[in-house]
Amino acid sequence: MRAVLMETFGGPLAVADLPDPACPDDGVVVRVGATGLCRSDWHAWQGHDDGVRLPHVPGHELAGTVVEVGPTVTSVRVGERVTTPFVLACGTCATCRRGDQQVCERQEQPGFTGWGSFAELVALPRADTNLVRLPDEVADDVAAGLGCRVATAYRAVAQVGAVRAGERVVVHGCGGVGLAAVMVARALGAEVYAVDPAPASRDLAERLGAVPVDPTAAPVVDALLDLTGGGADVSLDAFGAAAVARASLHCLRPRGRHVQVGLLGGADAAAGAPLGLVVARELQVLGSHGLSAAGYPDLLDLVADGTLRPDLLLRDRVGLEEGARRLAALGEPGAGAGGATVVLPQR
Repeated sequence: MRAVLMETFGGPLAVADLPDPACPDDGVVVRVGATGLCRSDWHAWQGHDDGVRLPHVPGHELAGTVVEVGPTVTSVRVGERVTTPFVLACGTCATCRRGDQQVCERQEQPGFTGWGSFAELVALPRADTNLVRLPDEVADDVAAGLGCRVATAYRAVAQVGAVRAGERVVVHGCGGVGLAAVMVARALGAEVYAVDPAPASRDLAERLGAVPVDPTAAPVVDALLDLTGGGADVSLDAFGAAAVARASLHCLRPRGRHVQVGLLGGADAAAGAPLGLVVARELQVLGSHGLSAAGYPDLLDLVADGTLRPDLLLRDRVGLEEGARRLAALGEPGAGAGGATVVLPQR
């Protein structure tokens, strides 16, 4: 198969001819129809994730067609179109048994603990627990984003943040997850403020129904407190930086809810919250990791009936070579602005 190969952290990314993956006994091999480009992939390439072992194939947002099925798998067949959460839960640990598979104690992750979907083929273990069949109404390029950005935003906004109609929601960082969060919050009836330094991202957020906010034009916390009439009900860091998380906390009203969605890497990984502010305002500080396979049917229904339109977030569809170049460029300012990039490995 052809795949993007990572041989050194932060080093060159190139498309290579690699052996086809072996099918796990409890898993499947999927011919990748589309895979999303996500900032989490950039963190993996930078060496910020302890689970990555070199050489490595990145990619964790995927949709495609099953081409091989392991002998113990009973839930899917060859020829079916599927996607999967980026957390491949074990289904048997105490956390999974409580229904919290998105934070499985023994989780595996394509593109992190195993080779991922920047490839023509990807092997996925634990198929019966994690694979999700795709309805005909949801194309591969749209479904690829459901495995991470849209599903992550849906859980962060609707379930963890518990956003309700009429609430004021701030989304800091309008990349793939942030723009999806804008879309979900608007669908729930919230008043949304979208913060991003890139004009293209602010423009798209505005088209999705948000009030755009340029954090470089004025002190962003002051601007948000003014726009929201004293503070947001819910604020999300969908980028992943200590400064952004602090701004998210400071723009909340008393008893507001901060949701940390963006990954914090490098020096920011151990960033702490201003706990004095948290106590004084009785703020809630919440983490949101992803959506388990059990939560996908409701999300897919919203996509299939047009309530959510993740197709509006798609900026470009590119091949593996261009996908490798764009992955490496995600650390540059504005590289992910203006919508999501989807890689089509068969192109």
